[in-house]
Parts: sequence; structure tokens; C-alpha cells
Amino acid sequence: MALSLMAVALCGVIFWLLREPLAKSWRRRRLRSRAFPHEWREHIRRRFPYFSALPADLQIKLKRLVQVFLAETPFIGCNGLAITDEIRVTIAAQACLLLLNRRTDYFPNLREVLVYPDRFIVDREAANPTGLVTRQRQVLSGESWLTGQVILSWQDVLEGAARPGDGHNVVIHEFAHQLDQETGPANGAPLMFGKLRYARWADVLGREYAELQQRASTGQESLISDYAATSPAEFFAVVSELFFERPRDLASEHPSLYAQFSDYYRVNPLSW
Repeated sequence: MALSLMAVALCGVIFWLLREPLAKSWRRRRLRSRAFPHEWREHIRRRFPYFSALPADLQIKLKRLVQVFLAETPFIGCNGLAITDEIRVTIAAQACLLLLNRRTDYFPNLREVLVYPDRFIVDREAANPTGLVTRQRQVLSGESWLTGQVILSWQDVLEGAARPGDGHNVVIHEFAHQLDQETGPANGAPLMFGKLRYARWADVLGREYAELQQRASTGQESLISDYAATSPAEFFAVVSELFFERPRDLASEHPSLYAQFSDYYRVNPLSW
């Protein structure tokens, strides 16, 4: 009798623990099964030409990811910007590129996307080597916060989407930071499974990052911008932009780096 009661109690605990993940999985399957709205297809076609280059199976996957992303992610307009489906879909389509073939819980820490009409100003405190703290004003096109907010300039979103081959995309950049922040502050080492994968990642990215810092310090030109040399987190985000937007250049000049990003994102843009 006691064992039966314990078994019932254990089943109840298991059901309680699995209830929310099962409900989320069912809800997402239902969302992915719905027809993709015609108006959303038109927004993607008009604003995101990169989409047409994707193979047909990845186009379908991307649309399904977008459906879930938009159902679960609040968008907030800032400085008078009214959020429309055009804004939501254009941002979601670019963000979901990072999820295409990955086993993922979407962006699990993401709470909301804040969108400004144009670049926005932030004031930051910074300490110099002597410890003196000063307030600095920065004009930004995007930010990703550890607390789950992504902040974007709509004008920069449009420009990044309209020029898919220039290697600059603020949405890819900031949502790469979100992936990097899944386990804590961004450090250029996003969540992966397997010690061997982490070891290879650390070896290749550590070497490439050090080489970029050396080139930047001597003023040498590089496919990877000097901004990527400011921290491992920025290196990961900048190279993510290049991986999706300039894959042939990245594979040609940095084949080991390209291979690591292809393994991480589970796609090969060279084949598109």
C-alpha cells in the first residue's frame, strides 16, 4: 500500500514537472501547422531578399520558426514607433536564420524586442585604467541584454535586410549575442553539447581572435572588422554576420572558422 502511494506521488511529481514543457511543445506544433499568412510572405519577399536564396526546405523551416517566434515574443515600439506586422516579420525572419537546423528552444531567455525608429542614444559608465569612472554617451543600432531584451534600430534593420551581401546585419548580430547569453554573460562560447566540440571551438576561435587582434593593432585590413577584436563576444557576433552574409569570403579566408560556425549553426550557406 505504501509503495503504491509512493508510486502515485512520484507519477504526480513527474506529471507536474513535464506539464509545462509538454504544453509548450504541443502549442508550438499547433502554431507551426498553421498556414503562413499571405501578408507575412509579402513582407518577407519585399523586405528580406535573402529569403529567396534559401533552399525550399529551409524556407519552410524558417516560416515555421517565424510563426512560433512571433506568437511568443512581445514587440515594443520606442520613441513613438508604432509596431506593425511588417516590423515584426522582418525582424523575426532574420533572427530565425540562426535557428534553422539547430536543436533549440528558440531564444529561451528572450523576453521582448524593443524597436526604435532609428539609432538610439545610451549613457554608460566606464572606468579607465586608473579607476576613474566617467559617463560616456553612445549612439547604437542595436543591443542585447542578459536580462532578455533585444533593442534594435528599425532603420538599421531595414538596411541590413536590404543588403544581404555586405556582411553587416544588426539582427543577426544582436540575436547571436542572445545565443551567447543563454548560459550567462556573453563570452564568445555559446551553449554546445560535448566537451570535444567546446575544445575545438575554443582552439579555433581563440587562435583566430588573437590573430585579428594582432592585425588590428598594426592597422592591417581584414575581412573581419576591427570591432570584432574588442571582445570574444563581439568576435562571435561579427563572424556570425559574415557566416550568413559573406560565406564564400569567410570560407576562403578563414576555412577553420567557417567550419566551426557551420557546425554550430548546422547549416552550410555555401550551398545556397
